[in-house]
Parts: sequence; structure tokens; C-alpha cells
Amino acid sequence: AYQGANPISDIWAARAIEMTPQNMLRVLADPEDDEARGEMLMAACFAGIGFGNAGVHLPHGMSYPVSGMVREYCPEGYLSDHPLIPHGMAVTLNAPAVFRFTGQASPERHLSAAKLMGADVRDVDLKDAGELLAQVIIDLMRKTGMPNGLSAVGLTPEDVEALAAGTLPQHRVTKLSPRQAGAEDLKQLFLDAMRYW
Repeated sequence: AYQGANPISDIWAARAIEMTPQNMLRVLADPEDDEARGEMLMAACFAGIGFGNAGVHLPHGMSYPVSGMVREYCPEGYLSDHPLIPHGMAVTLNAPAVFRFTGQASPERHLSAAKLMGADVRDVDLKDAGELLAQVIIDLMRKTGMPNGLSAVGLTPEDVEALAAGTLPQHRVTKLSPRQAGAEDLKQLFLDAMRYW
């Protein structure tokens, strides 16, 4: 029952986007920082309320085949007896490539998200909004020790065909994207997500 972006969900999502970067880094620096941990719990709740109503789009739809095609990757700190690419990680690994792609369809929203994450947007041209948001996310990925793109979790350019095929049926979420992505677009997005730095 996702309805897409709407004014009520925007309030919850914006607050979650704003709270997450600073508090996430505080928790990683000091896991005993209960204030920052509480803020992260609140941000997760706010995000859930926001996208529970509005929905999600391409990074999520692309995450399903990423997690489903895991071969040997086991994230540090997870107690698992089998290979695993956690959902949140799979979504994040796709996000910079996607926001570079969708930026032109909704530059003001991409610029707003980058600003909420702490970027200086004063002199940014709207045509660069998607790139700026991608860079802010990549910076946070690096600071938090996320894998450097899909190649770091064991996927290769040879997997792109299957990854795109696994994304195409995810209409429930992919159709909410501000810019539609067909099979060829998805293949390029997965290639673009292979490595970020």
C-alpha cells in the first residue's frame, strides 16, 4: 500500500536523514554512548514511519538479488554460519549509483537530503544534486567501514545480467522511483555500484 512521497512521510523521513549520520558516527566511536544509541533508535523509528507509508524505491528493489546472490561474504560482527549480505548493507551498496541516476528527476529533493546529511549546498547547481548526495553517502560508507561497492561483497560485472533480472519483478518498490529504470538502466546501475573509491 505504498503511496509514494507525500508531505506527512517527508517530515518523518527528513528527520531520520538528519539524525542518522552524526549519531551513527558517535555510536561507532563509542558504543557506550547511550544518548547517540537512543537517537539512532529514534531515527530508525522515524524512518520506518516515513517509508512505511511512502514506500522505498530502486536501492531496495536492487538489494534483493544482491542479498540473494551472496556467495562467500560474511560481514564482520555477524554471528552467522552461512554467507550473508544484510538487507541494509545491500540497500546502501546500491544507493550512491541510484541517486546519481535519479538526481535529474528530482534535484531539489536530492539536494535537500544531502543538506540534511550535513553537506554544504550553497553553491551547488541543481544538475549536481544527485552526485552530491551520492558523495555524502559514500563518505558515510567510508567512515562506517562499509564495503566498497558490490565487488567488495563478491559480486562481479558478470553478475549484472542476473542482478538486473532479479530486480525487474520488484515492481512494488521500483515503480516508486522518481526516474524509471529498465533492464539496461539496471545493468548500468549495478556496474556503477561495483566500486565507489
